[in-house]
Amino acid sequence: MTDLHNDDNLLDEEALNRLPNGAKLSWGIVKQSRRGPKGELSIAKIVEAAIELADRDGLAAVSMNRVASSLGFTTMSLYRYVTSKEELLLLMQDAVCDRNIPPERTDGNWREDMRGYVRACIEVFEQHPWYGDIPISGIPIAPNTLRYIDWVMRSMRDFPINDFEKMSFLLLISSYARSCGIIHRDMMRAIEAGASAESFSGMSFGPALRQLVTPERYPDLYPVIASGVYTGEREQDNPIGNDFDFGLERILDGIAVYLESKGKIG
Repeated sequence: MTDLHNDDNLLDEEALNRLPNGAKLSWGIVKQSRRGPKGELSIAKIVEAAIELADRDGLAAVSMNRVASSLGFTTMSLYRYVTSKEELLLLMQDAVCDRNIPPERTDGNWREDMRGYVRACIEVFEQHPWYGDIPISGIPIAPNTLRYIDWVMRSMRDFPINDFEKMSFLLLISSYARSCGIIHRDMMRAIEAGASAESFSGMSFGPALRQLVTPERYPDLYPVIASGVYTGEREQDNPIGNDFDFGLERILDGIAVYLESKGKIG
């Protein structure tokens, strides 16, 4: 977590006080409690224990009581550091986004930067399946998640577009990353629960769907199901490769076309 206490003279306290307490904790604006048995607890230890619990048992298993028990402390001991579960969830989200951002590229390849961002986001969902179970409650305001956004802004530094357009592109690729991340996560959960990759893709349902989906009722879907493509029965013949990569490349193509219309070759 960032510590801003050495720069107190630069901070607008009134503005900072409008932040949720969880965000202030993530930035190090709120000084950690020194109460308790020899300072054995800390925000970092609490967050680490909560993440371990969520990774193992899911987000529903995370409670102040269970986190405290896993650390060998009382629930009231935790409240001296983190005052609510909402604060803890924000800190957990930001903690798992504490990752190395690649160095700035020298070749101007903004597409590769955006690919890297999307892959990194998807990895968070895969490595911490509970991440996607936390509802979006507002814009990112914690330091590590903002470093991810800065990564995308860096890739668009020389784009001939305004900040509103840059934010729209950020939302576009972030939404795609979240969607893909949750699908990947759900596939992993299904397989861990005993399903096969084939059953997740619906391959075993192909013969039944070819009987139930008639050309009269589903005139445009029927040919796709009849061909076996809908249920993944012909993946070996897929000329576009990975579906997720294909979708991302089309998004990047769209950004490139938009930039060309603004006078920049994408």
